[in-house]
Amino acid sequence: MPAGVLGNTAADPVDRVAAAYRRIAEVDRPEVWITLRPESEVAAEAATLARRLAAGESLPLAGVLVAVKDNIDVAGLPTTAACPEFAYLPEVTAAAIERLLAAGALVLGKTNLDQFATGLVGTRSPYGAVRNARYPELVAGGSSSGSAAAVALGIADIGIGTDTAGSGRVPAALHGIVGIKPTLGVIPAHGTVPACADYDAVTVFATDLDSAVSAAAVMAGPEPRDPRSRTWPADVRLAAPLAPRIAVPRPEDLTALGEPYREAFARTVAGVAEIGAKTGEIDISVLIDAALLLYDGALVAERHAAVGAFLDTAPAGADPTVTAIIGAAREKTGTAFAADLERLARAKAAAAGLLHGFDALLLPTTTEHPSIAAVRADPIGINRRMGTYTNFCNLLDMAAVAVPGASTADGAPFGVMLVTPAFADQVAVDLAARLLGSESSPLLVDRGVDLAVFGAHLRGQPLHFQLEQLGARFLGEIRTTDAYRLTALDTTPPKPGLVRHGPGRGAPIEGELFRVSAAGLGAFLAELPAPMALTSIELADGREVVGFTCTYDAASAATDITHLASWRTYLQRRS
Repeated sequence: MPAGVLGNTAADPVDRVAAAYRRIAEVDRPEVWITLRPESEVAAEAATLARRLAAGESLPLAGVLVAVKDNIDVAGLPTTAACPEFAYLPEVTAAAIERLLAAGALVLGKTNLDQFATGLVGTRSPYGAVRNARYPELVAGGSSSGSAAAVALGIADIGIGTDTAGSGRVPAALHGIVGIKPTLGVIPAHGTVPACADYDAVTVFATDLDSAVSAAAVMAGPEPRDPRSRTWPADVRLAAPLAPRIAVPRPEDLTALGEPYREAFARTVAGVAEIGAKTGEIDISVLIDAALLLYDGALVAERHAAVGAFLDTAPAGADPTVTAIIGAAREKTGTAFAADLERLARAKAAAAGLLHGFDALLLPTTTEHPSIAAVRADPIGINRRMGTYTNFCNLLDMAAVAVPGASTADGAPFGVMLVTPAFADQVAVDLAARLLGSESSPLLVDRGVDLAVFGAHLRGQPLHFQLEQLGARFLGEIRTTDAYRLTALDTTPPKPGLVRHGPGRGAPIEGELFRVSAAGLGAFLAELPAPMALTSIELADGREVVGFTCTYDAASAATDITHLASWRTYLQRRS
């Protein structure tokens, strides 16, 4: 892993901080930051961190440098939400940031944003329009503009943002980096200035998928101070299947795309076959229609509930576009709000049916990359268009991972998203990793029960599909201790029977290890046919895991194949 990215604890934290501040001076992008901490202050924290590491303390994010969107609280640093008159000094750090700090991360400062997280362009701020890291005349994307730019400029390892309409994904696409927008509530929103409280997600930017996922995994988990926080369910999917099915929109659903992006998306879709996936076109008009409810419907009243009273005082630093959007929500009635909730419920049901049989939906992240001048000339129209494929995601309780797709013809970044139903975040991560050409995928959801299999559930065997249906994750090949004997049972389909006889009375038997959800393991146990059972299995490396066995009477009546030590070897010999 190159220097300066997440997980590189070989570099001294003090050196990493010094390099970051040299980079800040070199790029000269003051509009990225609203509050930049003094280098001496961060360096002192880095020195303390270095001493802790030298003493043997284990810190998974040791020395990782973080840029925090300035609508998320960090104790001792002002929270402005990009409005000077709104500023307050929090005494408590947001839960998600607390978790990063506890893991050894260092906060560089607070970054610029579209005021009150209202926008996808990064220009709606009295602190200045955030320029794109690569093309200064173009927008950085919003509302998490500063956090994404800090990462893309090579200053921060991780940028923390928020996403209501696409703010954790659009800036990633425009910079050619990764954006993780988890299922709502998985990363707690405690300590975040709400935009639309029911649809706000805390998000992560990084230059690579492993770094983004590692940070998201540290921040994830229930939080009693956030009434909307959630935990991974008992039946959470832990992996994408080997041969996934990915939905893609019809050509008529892509009319909002500019021509360079349309061509880049076509090339990205064509490359999906290379990762062993099959694609199928679906009609996403129901999703695009649902997206309109976020700003054009009564749901925008949540934005007024959050900061409308403050904006009604006409603060000098209020952005006029933001004020107009939030002020218009004042006229929305409770009846209209209830009606939109009904529309949303119907759209959510329709979306579930739409993706039935697919593992994810592949979409362009945004429609175009406008200039700052163009956005100033048309602040509403361009912003609205840029959210065409992102606005529905949180409304319909879906997760998304934004990654670079095929570049445009002139080499500019183009971004795509893998979108999944709620809590299928790991599936989106796995598919994103394959799309990026990686042979392995980082763990966002690190939970479940390890299950050893030795026969019909091995990869390539007739019952392996049952593990894939449960979203089981392959962990590797294994061997038992020499306490086990293996038999060939007379079943349909053929299965082996593994039975413990005691140390030295068998042979090490080869198998595979998978991780399944707790509910998945329960489903296995409930449906196991006789004479199969689940028991504790001793592995040659000293671990004990749950695994398949069979009854003694069934094993006694079967053909002993212990000398072959492997079900696959037995099948090859038999054939």
